[in-house]
Amino acid sequence: MSAAEKYHEVPDGTDIFMMEVDGQVFRVATKEGPEREPPLLMFNGIGANLELAFPFLEALKGTGAIIFDIPGVGGSPTASFPYRPSTVARWSKQICEHLGHVEVDVSGVSWGGGMAQQFAKQYPMFTRKLVLAATSAGWTMVPGKLSVLSKMGDIRRYTQPGYMRRIASEIYGGDFRKDNALINSHASAMRPGSGAGYAMQLLCMTGWTSAPWLWTLKMPVLIMSGTDDPLIPVANALFLNKMIPNSRLELLDNGHLFFVTQPEASAAMVEEFLRED
Repeated sequence: MSAAEKYHEVPDGTDIFMMEVDGQVFRVATKEGPEREPPLLMFNGIGANLELAFPFLEALKGTGAIIFDIPGVGGSPTASFPYRPSTVARWSKQICEHLGHVEVDVSGVSWGGGMAQQFAKQYPMFTRKLVLAATSAGWTMVPGKLSVLSKMGDIRRYTQPGYMRRIASEIYGGDFRKDNALINSHASAMRPGSGAGYAMQLLCMTGWTSAPWLWTLKMPVLIMSGTDDPLIPVANALFLNKMIPNSRLELLDNGHLFFVTQPEASAAMVEEFLRED
């Protein structure tokens, strides 16, 4: 299957539907998995619609998954009020419970890594294992270059595919520096959300940090980081690894979006971690 097909073909065993919880409507995707194993609840990066996770979902061989569009992103309507990471965690738990789950594994990429950390802190008995990919501890992070961060915060990344194509190699690094076809496929799979929705995602993380309570996370944690990540340098992964007691760090020779550019290798690493006793 080509890179473009991985983005545009719904992975086998995956259903997409609308669901309302706590007065908010969400576009949700679930991938079938083993009945007795907890699914992987996935949090996407800022502004990213669930289709951008299709290559990774396709690469999961023996793991079920749940992912949804944040309000104002992809197919989820914009929220009527600003929200915090604790709100996203509550929505996520309610979605999982509506789907009949009493325990999940949790993963988060970039912005979604903050949501995953918040979920694990807020609902430790609901979280079996945690995967943190290309992420940080919030405002206490070691930042990338200002020129890169300013482009990351620009909603044109998701509303104008041409703009994304021009800046992808600079902000994402790794395989995006050398594969134009990959950039084009990624840009074509983006589903623009609303400006208000993107602004609420940015506002959601304002002042948030996990640094004071990372030591309280007791579940097994896999931390993954690309060695060529212009947005979130490896120093952030090293900090997470030092502060979280039961964690281990895996460095990948790639950029910020290794879940997208190396889905098979990333999924295999995640599934091996999830299967460990």
